[in-house]
Amino acid sequence: MDVNRYLDIAPEVKEALENGKPVVALESTIISHGMPYPQNVETALNVERIIRENGAVPATIAIIGGRLKAGLSKDQIEYLGKKGYDVPKTSRRDLPVIVAKGMDGATTVATTMIIAAMAGIKVFATGGIGGVHRGAQETMDISADLEELAQTPVMVICAGAKSILDLGLTLEVLETKGVTVIGYGTEELPAFYTRKSGFGVDYRLDTPEELAAAFRAKLDMGLKGGMLVTNPIPEEYSMDPDVINKAIDEAVEESVKLGIHGKQTTPFLLAKIKDITGGDSLASNIRLVYNNAALAAKTAGKM
Repeated sequence: MDVNRYLDIAPEVKEALENGKPVVALESTIISHGMPYPQNVETALNVERIIRENGAVPATIAIIGGRLKAGLSKDQIEYLGKKGYDVPKTSRRDLPVIVAKGMDGATTVATTMIIAAMAGIKVFATGGIGGVHRGAQETMDISADLEELAQTPVMVICAGAKSILDLGLTLEVLETKGVTVIGYGTEELPAFYTRKSGFGVDYRLDTPEELAAAFRAKLDMGLKGGMLVTNPIPEEYSMDPDVINKAIDEAVEESVKLGIHGKQTTPFLLAKIKDITGGDSLASNIRLVYNNAALAAKTAGKM
C-alpha cells in the first residue's frame, strides 16, 4: 500500500515519529461539527497546547483537498473551524469518495484512528466515542467507531461513550469485538458529562505507565484492534446526572419526532442538549477533552 500517495504528515509530527518522540492524534469533527466558531478553533488550539505542555506532539487529523492530513497548521484549523458544517463528517465508508473527489473531510473517531495508524501514531485523544444508539434494536444505528476499535491498532482515550447512547449495549458490542475497556482510576464506565453510569469496565488502571504497558503488550502479541481508555470528567466539571439525563431524553424524543438518523444524529443531539442546559454541557465537553488530551500525552510519553 502506497500510503504516501494519499497521506501528508506535518513536518513536526514526522520528525517526532522518526525520532521516537510521543505523538497524540486528535480528531477534527469536534472542530467542524462540535461547537460554533470561533470557540471551536480556540478549543482545538488549546488542546494542542495542553498536549505540548505534557511532553508530546499534537497531530490533529483531517482531510483537506482530498489529502489525508496527520498534523494541521493553525491556518488549516482556522479553515475547518470557519467552514463548520460545510465540511462533511467523514467516517470509514466516506474516505474513498472524499479523497477521490479532492474534498475536505472532518474525521470521526473511526477515521482519525485509520489515518493515525497509517501515520504510525499509537495514541488518540477525543471527547467520547460513538456507540450503540438508543433504540438500535429497531434502527440498527451503531457507530462505526466500535468496528474500528476492533480492527485498528490505536489506543483511544476518551471520557467514555457519549451519554446520548445505550451504554449497556455499547459495552456488549465492545466485548463481542474483543475490545478491552479500561477505566482510568475507576471501575465504573464514565458517561461523558458525568463520572458514573452504573456500568463496569473490564479493568481499572491508575497510571500512564500502566496504560502504556497494557497497549505495548497487546501490540507485541500481535493482537488485532485498539484499546479503549475511559477517563472520567474532572469532578468540578461533572454535570448533575438527573439534569443531563433529562436533557438527553428530551433531545432524543425530539430527534425521533423529526426523523433525524445516521451521521446527523450525534451533532443534532449534542446541539439540542447544549440549548436545553443553557450551554453547561458544552462547557463540560470542552473540559473533558482537555483532561483526555493531558492523559494521552502522558501515556504516549511512556510507550
